[in-house]
Amino acid sequence: MQRLKKIQAQVHINGHQHDPLISNKLLSFCAISRSGDTTHAQTLFTQIENPQTEAFNSMIRSFSQTPSPQKSFFYYNLMITGGVPSPDAFTFAFLFKACERSRAETKSREAHASAIRYGFVSDVLVATNLLSSYSENGSIDSAKRVFDEMREKDLVAWNSMISCYVRAGLHDEARKVYDFMRYSEVGPDGFTLVALLSSCAEAGALNFGVRLHRLANESGLCDRNVIVCNALVDMYAKCGRLDLAWGVFDSMSSHCEVSTWNSMIVGLGVHGRGDEAVSIFDRMVVTGIRPNAVTFLGLLSGCSHQGLVREGLHYFGLMSSKFNVKPGIKHYGCLVDLLGRAGMLEEALAMIRSSHCSKDPVLWRTLLSASKVHRNVEMGGVANENLVRLGARNAGECVLLAGLYAETGDKRAFAEMRKTIKRKGIKTAPGWSWIEVEGDVRRFGVGDKSHCDSDAIHEKVKEMVHRAMSIGYVEEKSKLFVAEESRGCHSEKLAIAFGLLRTTEQTGLRVVKNLRVCRDCHALTKFVSKAFGREIIVRDRVRFHHFKDGSCSCNDFW
Repeated sequence: MQRLKKIQAQVHINGHQHDPLISNKLLSFCAISRSGDTTHAQTLFTQIENPQTEAFNSMIRSFSQTPSPQKSFFYYNLMITGGVPSPDAFTFAFLFKACERSRAETKSREAHASAIRYGFVSDVLVATNLLSSYSENGSIDSAKRVFDEMREKDLVAWNSMISCYVRAGLHDEARKVYDFMRYSEVGPDGFTLVALLSSCAEAGALNFGVRLHRLANESGLCDRNVIVCNALVDMYAKCGRLDLAWGVFDSMSSHCEVSTWNSMIVGLGVHGRGDEAVSIFDRMVVTGIRPNAVTFLGLLSGCSHQGLVREGLHYFGLMSSKFNVKPGIKHYGCLVDLLGRAGMLEEALAMIRSSHCSKDPVLWRTLLSASKVHRNVEMGGVANENLVRLGARNAGECVLLAGLYAETGDKRAFAEMRKTIKRKGIKTAPGWSWIEVEGDVRRFGVGDKSHCDSDAIHEKVKEMVHRAMSIGYVEEKSKLFVAEESRGCHSEKLAIAFGLLRTTEQTGLRVVKNLRVCRDCHALTKFVSKAFGREIIVRDRVRFHHFKDGSCSCNDFW
């Protein structure tokens, strides 16, 4: 910037400050380059007599890349209010970037209408950026409409549509777009693979993920694209194949970044292998890689899932004292979770009260959840009182409290909470489970009867229960809290039954669930793994559960 200001001074000395070519060059550098200055760019803009499209575009583009993208709309409105000059394709491309960054769907629609009015909506560059804008804002229908209307679709457009579906959790739709993209003879790039690998990770689509890994190898992306490799580590870990995640990680040993180490540490953590997460963390530090906030989240989570209280407290202390990483609300949440899971509820309460995050409801929700696990009504009441005081009690907390009162047999408190739930019209989040069989991912809901083999699936559930009971399974049901059970069979039971029906003996099953597995489903799955001789891996909202020969890797600690 110092050099630019010297050039600007020389321009004034020589009397060229009104030369539009020179003015636009100076403005463009100041507004767009990495070493530029948006504040100085605004000053330069005001000094231009009758600024034309190029000058306005520089300002719109500049602010579309800043934390204040709203200012792009100011310059666009200033531009069209005067009538001269008129916007061009680049104007709208930059404007849609601002809409994308500001996450403002209303602005996207307004800019879309303007692009139609000025006749630029069919331009490939404009349409692609419009699609990205709607995609980033979660406007799936609008994004799909723009995508379908595009006469020419470049790779960016395909990637935007795939990413839009992935973010919305519509994994089947994302895969359909990818298949259509390949049919249209458009080859994927690193962004395509990262989006699809993320989809595989969330849906547990291991087979498709393996195909994408093969494609990444064939295209050379595994050799030069760290982000793709990180996505592969994450995908394999979340699909329950830590061995394959290790394979990718080890192949990257010469060019691992902190994000790569984080992917492996987080993966080990959610599998409850906290001791291995600690080991790889120590190895990471020895290699000279400096951990960041994400590293410690994965590490603390792993310690929590394995019950490594001493280690968790030790590394939490090292965050700021040795590595200068300031603990945030998520780190304190992990620590409260660590203490709470271990039954150290008083210590967890003391940790909340002594932290600078004591007014954040996340910590109190974590304590309430731990209180339910350990059936501690008194501590649950403390957590509830603080949530009410903060005005942050929501549907989840009410259901947790009702469950706590039910499990401890407090009929009066349970009845009161049920009245509150009914009075406020509180509805629990629907439970969904996904299972991949023969390359296809199937989704099941509670009591789901939409599948073509629904009758056979429900009969298989009955067989599962019968065979499990014959070797010692006892159904775990609260005498009071039967709201979810009354709606029908839990989604993970249906997914497992479907897997047993559609796969050969000895084949392992992998199920993904969006909620925490309940005690009864957890107990049943342990016995099913023994009765049917199957290894069953379930990833719930909390962690991975590896069921084999009647036991679970979590040791009933989740």
